Amino acid sequence: MEEKVAIITGASSGIGKALAYELAKQGLHIVVVARRYDLISRIAEDLKSTYNIKALAIKADISVQAECENFINITIENFGKIDILINNAGISQRAMFADLDIEVIKKVMDINYWGAVYTTKYALPFLLKSKGIIVAISSISGFSPLPARTGYCSSKYALHGFMESLRIEHLKTGLHIMVVAPEYVASEIREHALLADGQEQGVSPREEKRMLTAEYVAKRIAKGIRKRRRTMVIGKTGTFIVGLSRVLPKLADRLIYYFIKKEHKSPF
Repeated sequence: MEEKVAIITGASSGIGKALAYELAKQGLHIVVVARRYDLISRIAEDLKSTYNIKALAIKADISVQAECENFINITIENFGKIDILINNAGISQRAMFADLDIEVIKKVMDINYWGAVYTTKYALPFLLKSKGIIVAISSISGFSPLPARTGYCSSKYALHGFMESLRIEHLKTGLHIMVVAPEYVASEIREHALLADGQEQGVSPREEKRMLTAEYVAKRIAKGIRKRRRTMVIGKTGTFIVGLSRVLPKLADRLIYYFIKKEHKSPF
């Protein structure tokens, strides 16, 4: 892992930030990408001083195609290669579809799906040269439906289809693709989740202290990268729900319904 170059999108907080530290600890050079430059610039400086690696912060909105091409080009200008691309940036949504402004779904898709597509497109030639790894940070919502998150689930299902198809296209090229699906992780994502009108909900509807930590998930992902895992479902509850959805989908639907019904200000 040492001396390899990893790009992490959505690296200003949560899983992305934890991954930056976990991979830097293992000797990788890190490119952190996010819209909040003040946060990622401090992260990059801390990584350099703490782990004696090279780190670069690049401000970008991954929903904008030209900005994705730009940060890939900047990475190549600075490091000359890309070994690992981690498509982590994402946004959530919480509202019943009947009440949801269609523009909210478009925004979620632009970030969660199209952002990964743009970034992967421009990084692909360099990843093929290095026989590198593409990691897609998804969710159990990419395997199992989640009510009041139609936009979010759609984006994750689309991301899975894209990555799975890409994997087969490159079955003989040496490129490796890993899809990671954690259950609920304590992070800012629920605070920034979009409501029916596109406004952020501001407060998480769930008990964050009972969730997986971003640091735990980052360690699991880093181990998966070393072992070149294909798919990772992280968390006991998530593993159970994904399995149940495949074997007993009607029962899974009911359990998920009542699970969401218990949320603070649940739409049910």
